Amino acid sequence: MIRLDIKKRLFTTNGHVDLDVDIKIKKNEFVALSGVSGSGKTTLLRILAGLEEASGEIDVFGTQWLSSKKALPPQERGIGFVFQDYALFPNMNVLQNLLFVSKDIELAEHLLELTGLSELKERFPNMLSGGQRQRVSLCRALMKRPKILLMDEPLSALDPEMRTKLQHDILRLHKEFGTTTIMVSHDPSEMYRLASRVLVLDHGKIIKDGLAKDILLKTQGSQKFTLQGELLDIKKADVIYIAIVAIGQQIVEIVLDSNEAKSFKIGQSVQVSTKAFSPSLSDIN
Repeated sequence: MIRLDIKKRLFTTNGHVDLDVDIKIKKNEFVALSGVSGSGKTTLLRILAGLEEASGEIDVFGTQWLSSKKALPPQERGIGFVFQDYALFPNMNVLQNLLFVSKDIELAEHLLELTGLSELKERFPNMLSGGQRQRVSLCRALMKRPKILLMDEPLSALDPEMRTKLQHDILRLHKEFGTTTIMVSHDPSEMYRLASRVLVLDHGKIIKDGLAKDILLKTQGSQKFTLQGELLDIKKADVIYIAIVAIGQQIVEIVLDSNEAKSFKIGQSVQVSTKAFSPSLSDIN
C-alpha cells in the first residue's frame, strides 16, 4: 500500500493553490490523475519521486519516504519516471540509453523486444520517430524494475494512432513488471483504456476518486450519453444558431435556439448530450 498525506503551496498564473492530498494506492494499481492545468497533478508526481519538497508523510509498502524528520533521496526511492519530452541522451544509441540505467543486458533486450525496438537498438535518438523515442523512454524507466512507474502525459505529443499503439505497450509492461503505475493524463479514452482508478484534482484537492468507468462515463437523467468539448464558434443560420464544438479530434455542429446561443461563450467547456437517439457504430476504414 502507498499512502500519501502531503501539503504544499503552489504558485500558478491564477494565484496560489494549496495542494492538500491524502490518498492510499494499492500495490499494482494503475491510477490516472486528471484535472485542469495548475491543479497539482505534475507536482504530486514530482513530490512522490522526491524531485520537489512538501510537508506531510509518504509511506510506500511499509517504508517511510517522507516525514517531518526525513526525506528519502530520489535515487533511493526505486521509481521509474517517463517524461513528456523523452529526456534521452542524444549521444547514446537506444541500447546504451537503457544500459546507462542498469547493465542488465538481458532485461534491456527483453524490453526492446516487447516494444518492437530490437532492430533499432543501434540508432541514436535523432534517428527515431516521436513514438519510437517514447518507447525507449518507457523501456529505460523500467530498467531498474521500479516499484512505482510515474508518467507525466507521456503520449500527449503523439498522433492518435501512435498513442493507441503505445497505450497497449504501457499496459502490457505494467502487467508484466507488476508495477504500481500513476499517470497524468487529459485524455478520457487513454484513462479508460489504461487506468483501473481515476483521481480528479481541482485547486489542489481530489474532488473525484473512483473506477475509470464511473468517473469517465457521463450520463445524466434520460440522456443516452454525454461528451465534453470546447465551444469554438456560434454562427447564425436563418432563424437558428449553429454551435461548432471540438470533441477530442472531431468537430461537430449542434443546433441552438436564440436563448441558448446567448447563454454560451466562445472558448468555454461544454457538454454535448443526446436523449431520443440510438447511436450506431460503423467502420470508418
